[in-house]
Amino acid sequence: MRIGRVAGTVVSTINVPIYENRRLLMVDLLDERGRDTGGYLICVDAVGAGYQETVLILDEGNGARQVVGDPNAPIRAVVVGIVDQLFVDGEVQPID
Repeated sequence: MRIGRVAGTVVSTINVPIYENRRLLMVDLLDERGRDTGGYLICVDAVGAGYQETVLILDEGNGARQVVGDPNAPIRAVVVGIVDQLFVDGEVQPID
């Protein structure tokens, strides 16, 4: 699992059927304190996350395919939750 912040959406007019009616999100990866790491992932949205929300990402192909219910889907990462708070070493980290 990883955490990230939704930076925008990805639009594809030609795609495999598993992506029909599913949003793709570009998510900036964050470290454990909520700071941008400079990396990003393109994720299937399974929870209805919005722009600039902090999200929980399942970044493992087999688990992501299980979430969408297709063992053969060409999916690596899926947003599985929206983060309310981060606690690190007993302290609440700000989520901007």
